[in-house]
Amino acid sequence: MKKRIPSLLLIFSLLLTVPALAVSEGTEHFARSKTYAGQFSDLAADSVFYDNVSALYEYGLSVGKPDGTYGLQEPMTVGQVIIFAGRIRSLYCTGDPERGPAAYQSGGVPAAVPYLLYLQAEGVLDTALDNSLASAATRAQAAHVLANILPPEALPRVHDALVSQAHADGRFLTDVTADTPYRDDILTLYRTGVSVGSDASGSFQPDAPITRGAAAAMLTRLVDPALRLTPAWVLSTSYTSAQGVTLASLVPAGTYVSAPSTVGELSESVRYMLSSGSNVLTLQYPGIASLEVRKVMESALSIAKTYCEQSYNSVTCSYNQAGSVTLTFSASGHENKISLYRAETMASAIAVHDQLWESGQLASGMTDHEKARVYYTWICDNCVYDYNANDRSLSHLPYSLFHRGIAVCDGYTGAYNLLLKLEGIDCTALSNSGHIWTVAELDGQQVHIDTTWGDSGSGISYEYFAMTPEQSWQQHSW
Repeated sequence: MKKRIPSLLLIFSLLLTVPALAVSEGTEHFARSKTYAGQFSDLAADSVFYDNVSALYEYGLSVGKPDGTYGLQEPMTVGQVIIFAGRIRSLYCTGDPERGPAAYQSGGVPAAVPYLLYLQAEGVLDTALDNSLASAATRAQAAHVLANILPPEALPRVHDALVSQAHADGRFLTDVTADTPYRDDILTLYRTGVSVGSDASGSFQPDAPITRGAAAAMLTRLVDPALRLTPAWVLSTSYTSAQGVTLASLVPAGTYVSAPSTVGELSESVRYMLSSGSNVLTLQYPGIASLEVRKVMESALSIAKTYCEQSYNSVTCSYNQAGSVTLTFSASGHENKISLYRAETMASAIAVHDQLWESGQLASGMTDHEKARVYYTWICDNCVYDYNANDRSLSHLPYSLFHRGIAVCDGYTGAYNLLLKLEGIDCTALSNSGHIWTVAELDGQQVHIDTTWGDSGSGISYEYFAMTPEQSWQQHSW
């Protein structure tokens, strides 16, 4: 037996040093562990907040006040909002509403401080309310505390487009303006179904104190998707269909220069061809050598590619001794079907434009930036990158994105630029040796937009939307 004791002690020692298994974060921790049976004497069954306050009890987030009431109409302090927020964050991350804040417990500090420090350590709350813990919380302050305590996968922005349209409409959310404190946080609550406002126009009353009943409604909608709301707003859907718009009409008209000597003059001639609905450009260069013809071809094709929504990515040339140089633009590998692909691409883009307006995702009053973001989202939602494409693949054309849901960068960019131009947004394509993306004028500001890279991960990345030229250069120089 003496020989076995050291072995047993060693095993016991090893067991003591094994770390506890980490608890994975997730919404599965949001479970009702209690049953509400009238514990709050002031909560009537017909109360507008009955489902929320009873859920707050059943999720283990509140036991009410010492006198057996919940205090529906009493104001809630900033500190109390933070305590609830800390519990929800901790429950999501650890499975226990108190485990996270417990690490910050210290004697002699207000009750809300450990929860505040926990939320700040988690990176979901800043220091703006540090000195307001004992004050009655405004509804705007409550929105600031609650808006970011759960990640997007736990609290998706299911009403993003609807809220953007309503806000642009001018008849809804009228008390949430650019000057409203914590405006973006308030709108996040609407976008996620945590709030629909207090009346038919969605008024939020940001400066009003938040009551314990109203806070319970927001808190429980965070943890229970079944309690989240959808705004019942009737929005204007009037719009002008894009029917009848042609690819040629989307190119700024150029002036034909028969013997262009500069890139600017050649650009004029290429735009003249495109805006005329033609794919053939004849130039006059008496005595031109074959090497110079090659340079003209390459330069003209480079210009044509800046209008990649036109679907031309290759050029052939014929010339004679008199110096007549004829360039014919097409798509590599698809010369025989390019007219069909262009027509189908235009029809598809018009259908997308009209559908987004009909659905309310686009609305009058939206800025260029907001419209461009809606189309960016649509492109990323409706396409995947074609990793098997070669130089002659259909995936280089916007047709492939619209009809097959698969493309490479020039297909992505061509489709996106076409949609932007249907909105009257001035844009072009910019490329380097291995990539192409969008340069657009949004609300008077030049920005770079890369839908291909925005769609390169498991979800949509808006890091590549509306980049400044400097930010874009850091991503892909040209």
